[in-house]
Amino acid sequence: MRVVPLDSLHIKNWLAMRMALWPDYGEENLRTSLEAMLADDGLCNIVALDDHGAAIGFAEAALRGDYVNGCETSPVAFLEAIFVVPAHRKRGVARALTDAVEAWARSKGVREFASDALLENTTSHQMHKALGFNETERVVYFRKIL
Repeated sequence: MRVVPLDSLHIKNWLAMRMALWPDYGEENLRTSLEAMLADDGLCNIVALDDHGAAIGFAEAALRGDYVNGCETSPVAFLEAIFVVPAHRKRGVARALTDAVEAWARSKGVREFASDALLENTTSHQMHKALGFNETERVVYFRKIL
């Protein structure tokens, strides 16, 4: 397995994995945001490939200059998304992806790496802990329609 920056060769597979991660967003919305992300040099978009060159996972990260819950510095590298094809989980793919994001963040002079997960997504919580993340706080968001 190897981790490489996303390029035009992997867009189709990246889109398919994004659709698996976020099925409610719709293909067109995910494709549009994907194209915008490729044009932004301030983002880290990487893909994991198996020994045959097939895409088996991806990670998307950004530098966030706004307040990031539980962090003390700014900017912070923020793991916006991570996905591993189910057949390749628990084989070190997520670790390889996050290691690559960490290297990218260090190259930008960043000292903290953050992420989030929905409260009910305990599988993601377990993955984050296995990857060395520490839970910092839990937040419930509210809104009111005006």
